[in-house]
Amino acid sequence: MAIQRNPTRPVAVGTIVIGDGHPIAVQSMTATKTQNIDATVAQTEAYRQAGAGVVRIAVDSEKDAAALAEIRKQTRANLAVDLQENFRLAESVAPHVDKIRYNPGHLYHHQRDKTWQEKVRFIINQAIENDCAVRIGVNCGSVDPAKKQKYDPSDSITPMLESALEHCDFVDSLGFDRYVVSLKDSDPAKVVEVNKRFAAARPDVPLHLGVTEAGMPPDGIIKTRIAFEQLIAKGIGDTIRVSLTLPNSRKPEEIAAGQGIIDDIYAGRVRSVVKSNQGGQNIIS
Repeated sequence: MAIQRNPTRPVAVGTIVIGDGHPIAVQSMTATKTQNIDATVAQTEAYRQAGAGVVRIAVDSEKDAAALAEIRKQTRANLAVDLQENFRLAESVAPHVDKIRYNPGHLYHHQRDKTWQEKVRFIINQAIENDCAVRIGVNCGSVDPAKKQKYDPSDSITPMLESALEHCDFVDSLGFDRYVVSLKDSDPAKVVEVNKRFAAARPDVPLHLGVTEAGMPPDGIIKTRIAFEQLIAKGIGDTIRVSLTLPNSRKPEEIAAGQGIIDDIYAGRVRSVVKSNQGGQNIIS
């Protein structure tokens, strides 16, 4: 299948580059307790050896951040961290990772006397000082409440889109462009719609694709590939995550599943009707 990728800008994340026509990177997230350093290192290395471009680790506390510092010493993986609800942890984790992910909808839970702009400025400053990329990760389950109130409850897409675009504009105003965006939902159709709309508005920003709570294989893989086929075939998507319900020992299968979906799409082996941005059409293989 002839696919012309969206002309997104390059975003360096450790040893790889996301966007700008570089290979679509497959990534995943550790499911271990971060303070269990041995288990987290083992899973991180298993992902890396399976071909993960980035491995994300959750950090919820200063104890997690201290564990992360030790994990960093024991793995060569490109590490990302999820700030969860505490934006202040950016200062503790940035020296040890290659990318920081924050969720706009989570910026309202700590230090409510500060504006979200002040909190984002703090995160971006930490990224700049520590040579980190950033992911603005918008999720259907935790949308900016101010955006959510503006629209009918049945419209979950527009609040996500507005939040992402608003944060892109603000981060741009800080003179920082080393960021990617993700807009995720558990409904593949909504993932397709919101990412198409974002890509039309900001074709320069690399996109991280994913379907939340996809479930167990094979159903979780099929659910995810339905969304990915519709987006990647149109040149949308620069890095992906296949989120599967698996025991820890099998979590690296997410990497194989993601790479398999990418390979199939480029080879024209698709399970849904997709029309590429070159005008060709592929049907169920």
